[in-house]
Amino acid sequence: MPVIVRTVADLRAHTRAWRAAGEVIGVVPTMGALHDGHLSLARAARRDCDRVITTIFVNPMQFNNPDDLLKYPRTEEADAALLATVPVDLIFAPAPEEVYPEGFKTVVSVAGVSEPLEGRMRPGHFDGVATVVTKLFGMTLADRGYFGQKDWQQLQVVLRLVRDLNMAVQIVGCETIREADGLAMSSRNVRLTAAGRAKAGVLYAAITAAAEDIRAGQSDRMAIREAAEAIRAAGFERVEYIELRDAATLMPSDDPASPRRMLAAVWLDGVRLIDNIPV
Repeated sequence: MPVIVRTVADLRAHTRAWRAAGEVIGVVPTMGALHDGHLSLARAARRDCDRVITTIFVNPMQFNNPDDLLKYPRTEEADAALLATVPVDLIFAPAPEEVYPEGFKTVVSVAGVSEPLEGRMRPGHFDGVATVVTKLFGMTLADRGYFGQKDWQQLQVVLRLVRDLNMAVQIVGCETIREADGLAMSSRNVRLTAAGRAKAGVLYAAITAAAEDIRAGQSDRMAIREAAEAIRAAGFERVEYIELRDAATLMPSDDPASPRRMLAAVWLDGVRLIDNIPV
């Protein structure tokens, strides 16, 4: 099993020795409740790096709903067993007070790319992400950080954070891992009912069809409207948004010559699902 450490002092005892030996350190930040999407990030880090750290920390700063924080699954024992199959070298699983000690007042905020879409729907969320990622990079002394493309906006926030603050960390964005029906893997998927899970793949199918229609010349607005109608017709409770945005800035874009991303957030069985694909 990987070594599990819970304090920054114990973590640094390992990472300083690795760096002194000239070893490349990769970190995979997670909140636990791991699935094969997370493991794909750890495997990528294993291929690229001499040492691999996976962090397991349910970050209270990025939850704008206290009930969501309480409901978030904690499955450390099962997570450690999965990470042993990669294998990773070390799991950093700190308590909240280790990350945010008494009197902690600093917030890292990335303007611009954090503001639309998820930033609008979940106020404060990306401040929490940017703050904890900054701390985890500093704690782990990592050379490379691995993030999934499923959370596309989060990936762009982290890229901007590292670029703006001249952090010596290379960010690696890894492809979304999907179930056989196209549903993006997520810790939230286990909360779907059997009936909901059977229809959940409609989200990916609908935005994929919309992207294909746009590439074939259909108007952005019409293609997105048809995708939303297909999702509602399948029995989803709500389409929160489906939007076509510049892939890097997340600003609205009607320029097919520049990289664009279709991003969606929907509700099914009371579970909020997000996804995105290139257009």
